[in-house]
Amino acid sequence: MSTEAHRPIRSVAVFCGSNTGLGETYIEAAKALGQAIGARGLTLVYGGTNKGLMGLLADATRAAGGKAHGVITQRLADRGHLHPEIDASEIVGSMRARKARMAELADAFIALPGGIGTLEEFMEIWTLNQLGEIDKPAGLLDVAGYYQPFLAFIDHMIGQRFLPPEHRNGIVVQPEPGLLIDGLITFRKVTVPKWM
Repeated sequence: MSTEAHRPIRSVAVFCGSNTGLGETYIEAAKALGQAIGARGLTLVYGGTNKGLMGLLADATRAAGGKAHGVITQRLADRGHLHPEIDASEIVGSMRARKARMAELADAFIALPGGIGTLEEFMEIWTLNQLGEIDKPAGLLDVAGYYQPFLAFIDHMIGQRFLPPEHRNGIVVQPEPGLLIDGLITFRKVTVPKWM
């Protein structure tokens, strides 16, 4: 691919669970993603906590030479969830402010496995890209096929004519962190209209 297609990515926002999920699979995936982000000298932008996959991700990023920038709500900080050892942290008043600030700080976005908050955060970014309000690539780290049921639902949306087929390529999906980051760097924006 030509160099013109490469995006200058210096920071990556990662959405993920504040729990660790079932077994060791997701724990190892969060560590591997953090390692990949840190090894490339990137800054991780994330939810600012030391809990669950988020804390593991931040620690792995920093251990591999990257920086971690947390954005956390006042309510969660007051409950003792702020990671005490990250490179930078911001405390904001609401989840909406948190998402907006993360979107400002990041050049690209990744969703690890997580719950409804993770999915909601990711879908907002995908929607903003689709509407042309931002131009920042987004991807799913499809750990052990975690996102396959979600992608099947996206295909159902396409089949029912609520989403143009081309928008299925509006996100990068990979099972391995390095391939996912490479896909974000070389991502080409979908240019077909949203409306069918």
